Amino acid sequence: MTRLLPVPRTGPRPEGALPLAGSRHVWFDRVVRDGQAVVLTALAPAAVWRLSAPRPDLCGLTLGRPRIMGILNVTPDSFSDGGNLASVADAVARARALQADILDIGGESTRPGAGTVSVAEEIRRTVPVIAALREAGLTTPISIDTRKAPVAEAALDAGADMVNDVSALTFDPDLASLVAERGVPVCLMHARGDPATMQIAPHYDDVVAEVLADLAERVAAALAAGIAKHRLIVDPGIGFGKTLRHNVTLLRALAALHDLGLPVLLGASRKSFIGTIGGAEVPSERLPGSLAVALHGASQAMQILRVHDTSETRQALSLHLALIGNEDGQS
Repeated sequence: MTRLLPVPRTGPRPEGALPLAGSRHVWFDRVVRDGQAVVLTALAPAAVWRLSAPRPDLCGLTLGRPRIMGILNVTPDSFSDGGNLASVADAVARARALQADILDIGGESTRPGAGTVSVAEEIRRTVPVIAALREAGLTTPISIDTRKAPVAEAALDAGADMVNDVSALTFDPDLASLVAERGVPVCLMHARGDPATMQIAPHYDDVVAEVLADLAERVAAALAAGIAKHRLIVDPGIGFGKTLRHNVTLLRALAALHDLGLPVLLGASRKSFIGTIGGAEVPSERLPGSLAVALHGASQAMQILRVHDTSETRQALSLHLALIGNEDGQS
């Protein structure tokens, strides 16, 4: 299937242009198909709708503007913030400080080279935090970042609202049926290989086309498993089985992901390619580069920005939206 790359634009929207993926601040009036620019009137109505339609609400949140997903890793070995949260109380305090639209709680590091954590240990790390957040009255939607059905089930029982699976439902065959039964959203992230091996000489002939094809295959598998389409989100998997060049190529073509007709999550915060390009070896020093990538994602109509530095991202995003013509600039 030939995929379409919409050409995102911001500023006053001219007559005939359409919102990109339902965005309030990004529009398009042409796409690139097979290397050639094509106006919207030359496309099939279904293709135009796929690219322009508003995306379904996520956990009660509208997606006409980018939503900020705050990373809350309760792991000892995550690449950027592993070991920072030594207790449930620390994690609850950090969650409140994040003031994110969505909290993404993970108990297993998926950094390059990481090993697998047992189900029992992952539950021990994450479920008490989720339960404590709900007991403390926090109503922010919570995502459980896991590849394992038993972990997801325990997290959902404790008050989580959605699943974020870096394996796109390939690691645990029972996770798809659980998500379908519980009727919760799930994010399908692209990756090649598992965390332990994924950065050993990753190769693509055409990284954009192959990531799109792989994600389309995983979307089809999710639908076949009984997961409703309006519950699906996709993620290009920046840094997962990809070189610096692959990451940059994907980021330049993010808008192509909208041809899948689903909300898109972008997670690039503090990743190694930012440090390489920006000259910041230590992950915690990659805030400026992370903000640059987040704002680029916003300009490509990404619906969800998964970040470590939520308040800084919110401030930058508010200014970005105000400057490109959003009515109030609020994010």
